[in-house]
Amino acid sequence: MPVHPLLASRFSPLMFDPARTVTEEDVELLLDAARWAPSAGNSQPWAYFVARRDEPEHQRVVRHLARSSARWAPSASLLIVTMAHRYVEDTEWAYSDFADYDLGQSVAHLTLQAHAMDLACRQFRAFDLEALTADLNPGPGWHIISMIAVGRPAEDRPADRERRTTTELRTAPWD
Repeated sequence: MPVHPLLASRFSPLMFDPARTVTEEDVELLLDAARWAPSAGNSQPWAYFVARRDEPEHQRVVRHLARSSARWAPSASLLIVTMAHRYVEDTEWAYSDFADYDLGQSVAHLTLQAHAMDLACRQFRAFDLEALTADLNPGPGWHIISMIAVGRPAEDRPADRERRTTTELRTAPWD
């Protein structure tokens, strides 16, 4: 059985169609997919700051983009700031080793749902983390991790996209 086409055809676009918008219903569906991700102890230690293009939240996020991401990210229909809750409530743990991993699971669910909706996601970390954190002021124990640009790709999926082989996945980095 081959890899599911939804997985094999997913890609991170270099540019987004600036004419495409996402509806509030689209956003709800993306977040609904994200909430179904597995997490350690069902803690669901993730949160998302959602900024649709042409809404005040979008400009609030865009002003913190690095020069490299500012060239393409503002054209996405949606920018999402991802956050992980690293403090584990009702324990003596000061830090969760699983929160970032669990957030990644949630982002993967959101990404595949977007692809099923004929949208694409590009995850990135090219922004001023300190300034964005000061601006959004997440609560105690919450940490901004990355952003996701979501929209309709402005280009086709590259035909020559290369991936590491399964053999390479099994041998690196311990050989």
